[in-house]
Amino acid sequence: MLGATMGARAFLERVGRELLRVEEAQIQNLADRIYDCYRRDRFVFICGNGGSGSNASHFCEDLGKSTLRREDFENDQKKRLKVLSLTDNTPYILAWGNDEGFDRIFVEQLKNLGSSGDLLVAISGSGNSPNVLKAVEWANRHGLATFGCTGFSGGKLQTLAQHNLHVPLDDMGIVESIHLTIFHWVLDHLYARIGLGQG
Repeated sequence: MLGATMGARAFLERVGRELLRVEEAQIQNLADRIYDCYRRDRFVFICGNGGSGSNASHFCEDLGKSTLRREDFENDQKKRLKVLSLTDNTPYILAWGNDEGFDRIFVEQLKNLGSSGDLLVAISGSGNSPNVLKAVEWANRHGLATFGCTGFSGGKLQTLAQHNLHVPLDDMGIVESIHLTIFHWVLDHLYARIGLGQG
């Protein structure tokens, strides 16, 4: 926890430097993969634990609502992005976690909902969350595209996922904050392409 040894200004300056270390091509690739699902009417699934789970929910909400213009809210003809966070069905998660094991809470939802051609965005700061890895393994075997969002060394997820967004830093809080900042740019970029029709 870098902030434990820094003042507020030094911490913010460090976060700014770390943001600029993320590869721009990886960020653009995430946006392009999501837009491709929109174009082809495929689903985007997002998963993660803890702060990454919160980011999954936040990113899902933003993508589902804020890629549209306000005047499109009542337009039944406007095509929408199909997106779902696998972190948000609490009873389903608790049933699988309690009865069969926490490592199955995401993959079992994908078995019900996922299809070849869909996209799974898997967020894990360490890159080693067993339930995230299990979901990615299944997605890879069943024709879904997989995108890993990682920090630290990237863990197993960086190798397992077909595409990556990596924040090379050993601080979970900053990694999660950078992921969310990037997700907000992706949202804005997709708003231009979907909401404003600049795709």
